[in-house]
Amino acid sequence: MEISAGAVKELREKTGAGFMDCKKALAETRGDLAAAIEFLRKKGLAAAEKKASRAATEGAVGSYIHGGGKVGVLVEVNCETDFVAKTDGFSALVREIALHIAAMSPSYVSRKEVPDEVVEGERRIYEAQARESGKPDHVVAKMVDGKIEKFLKDTCLLEQPYVKEPEKTIEQVIIENIAKLGENISIRRFARFKVGEGIEKKQSDFAAEVAAAQK
Repeated sequence: MEISAGAVKELREKTGAGFMDCKKALAETRGDLAAAIEFLRKKGLAAAEKKASRAATEGAVGSYIHGGGKVGVLVEVNCETDFVAKTDGFSALVREIALHIAAMSPSYVSRKEVPDEVVEGERRIYEAQARESGKPDHVVAKMVDGKIEKFLKDTCLLEQPYVKEPEKTIEQVIIENIAKLGENISIRRFARFKVGEGIEKKQSDFAAEVAAAQK
């Protein structure tokens, strides 16, 4: 079937894909725009998986300040070339990741960064809670494993639902941008600051030390 230039233009605007890719996608899906978008998405994600193993040593450090200066984030996002690092698309991605971190307060980039002692500490807490239910050991084990999995998904940035599109994880957002920008992209590190965070604990610890010294 003949594909109109208008249909190709609309698909390009919606996906950012090249002219020939859009034309092929429309031909493959007999002009169905929604199906063509899905076709391009699957093609892009497959290509992105191949790019994900390539070295990403360029990139940018982005920042986001929220809540009248009460919360701030710095995040380093890497790509393969300085050219892509300076594009509007990459800059927008870095800003969105920084915004997400400000809103969702992850503790780690990925689960491989979570220290074993942190996981084991959580496991002991969950096991003690689960045993209060009086259920058999094999059921308790499954309950604990489920809570550990939820803990990791809640605290690891890549596994969190993207704050603006909760049906996607941050990892999926990264993969989509790998497909769109044509280079491997990775989040290397981040820091999140909240005014007053930790101060109350330190003050209470100091008060306890003073009280102990006066005894």
